[in-house]
Order: sequence, then structure tokens, then C-alpha cells
Amino acid sequence: MGIVTVFRSRLRDGAEDAYRPLDEAMSELAHEMDGFVDEKFFVAPDGERVTIVRFADWASHRAWAEHPEHRRAQRRGRDEFYSWYDVSVCEERYHRRFDGSSA
Repeated sequence: MGIVTVFRSRLRDGAEDAYRPLDEAMSELAHEMDGFVDEKFFVAPDGERVTIVRFADWASHRAWAEHPEHRRAQRRGRDEFYSWYDVSVCEERYHRRFDGSSA
């Protein structure tokens, strides 16, 4: 089973253009980390942003959470970009996948 992080946030007014390069760099970094499984990103009509990231285990999740570049990005997020955020991290208790395209 994997470790799932749900990161909900809202950007400050006018922060989108400056935030985008940092967001893209952190996504690329996550994809390069050992144990990375997948990542999805959504924006709700009201502007709330949701990123869901899965890692294979706690060790790989912790390595991502504590990576120096990620730590610097987190600080910048608080200082420059986010009006608020909420982070939930949990261990998958059950996972099942259906892929109808292979049928």
C-alpha cells in the first residue's frame, strides 16, 4: 500500500504567474524521487487547488517531504503565494484499479 498526500490550497490574488514555475519544478522533482507513484492536480471553479501525490512507502514520502528544494519551496509558498493551504497525509488501506482500455 502507498502513502497519499492531499494538498489543498488557494493562491493569493495575482500570484499565479510567479507561482507556476515553482509548481512545475516541484512536480518534476517529485517525479524523480525514488518511490514516486503518481500525481494529479485539479483546480475547482472557485479557485481551490488540489494536488494528490502518492508514494510507495513512508520512507519515500518522508524523503520528498524533507527534500531541501521542497522545503525551500514550502517556505516560499507560505511567504509569497498561498492565502491558505491544508495538507492531509494517509496510508492507503485499500487500493484497487480498473482499466477498461485493456479489455
